[in-house]
Amino acid sequence: MRRAYGTPRPGWDKIIESQGLAYHRAAHPEGLSRPYWDESVHYVFSMAEVEELEAQVEELHEMCLRAAAHVVETGRFADFAIPGWAVEDVRRSWERRDPHLYGRFDLRYDGTGPAKLLEYNADTPTSLVESAVVQWFWLKDTHPDDDQWNSVHERLVDRWAAMALPPGPTHFAWTAMDETGEEAMTLAYLQETAEQAGRSTVAVAMEDVGWDDLNRRFSDVEERWIRSIFKLYPWEWMLADPFGRHAVRHGTWIEPLWKVLLSNKALLAVLWELYPGHPNLLPAYLDGPRDLTSYIVKPLLGREGASMRVVTPGGAHETPGEYGREGFVHQGFEALPEFDGQRPVLGAWVVADEAAGLGIRETTGLITDDTSSFVPHRIERS
Repeated sequence: MRRAYGTPRPGWDKIIESQGLAYHRAAHPEGLSRPYWDESVHYVFSMAEVEELEAQVEELHEMCLRAAAHVVETGRFADFAIPGWAVEDVRRSWERRDPHLYGRFDLRYDGTGPAKLLEYNADTPTSLVESAVVQWFWLKDTHPDDDQWNSVHERLVDRWAAMALPPGPTHFAWTAMDETGEEAMTLAYLQETAEQAGRSTVAVAMEDVGWDDLNRRFSDVEERWIRSIFKLYPWEWMLADPFGRHAVRHGTWIEPLWKVLLSNKALLAVLWELYPGHPNLLPAYLDGPRDLTSYIVKPLLGREGASMRVVTPGGAHETPGEYGREGFVHQGFEALPEFDGQRPVLGAWVVADEAAGLGIRETTGLITDDTSSFVPHRIERS
């Protein structure tokens, strides 16, 4: 693994916009000198490194599924701040194995040892368009003889074709709260993969999803029955909404309700309990840092690196935010590796239950947040 430099393609911004990354200018806070998509640099891996990462990601995913089973079997829903009224619905969703589509592991990796799990974005992961599409075309344009860890698109299409969903169209829901366009473009891309798999689809705003109290079902603005629906609206938000009590019991939602067990950072502590000392895990506890001298405090339901606190013998660093009402997990802290002053975090994609590809974001800070840039990668052919 190494960081390499290159010359951006002429008109690179128009190229990536034509490929779906229309939100790259809005994805960053104002005032940053570095673009969100940065193809002046990229990471180079060997095939052996990628094969090792792929195996580790699939093992981590299996461990997470076993951890979810443990939570259901032992009734540890309170550790995940799941409302009492929704507990049995989460349990039934897991026991039914309601169909799931994809997720993204965030990993610490420097090429010299096993990857370390930072968190699992299992409910509403983004940076999908740049991972599945944009960096693939960058590779074809700039390094056509090399390869890339990237079968995301093909696996998504195959997964949609294999999923047992109710008859009728699958709705794809965005929310008016999306100010950057990232969610809309991510949904449009996923809708396209579903259509390539032969599914009929309908786009709908989450705010326009209605509840028919008489017939006990959800419908859209044209009064079509919503039998299955993909959303990038987190389950914890849905459980806090009045209609959440209907959502947990009616319709097929993707991602399914049981994903609340994998998208919650309490999962990190459960994994450490079940697999203490595992080479791909960092110590993590729900009741405090215990004997950790360097650790990071993460809100159970935090997003975009907000409301976190890094504590080391040299001091503490906090990020702003309003998360944390539900509680925190304390995870052992190992700084992201540094390459030319930048710190990459590897986003490893899982489609269904198989590792599918890689996206990399990097920043100069200790915590990867909305100021990070996405950079492509390639596998060097020997």
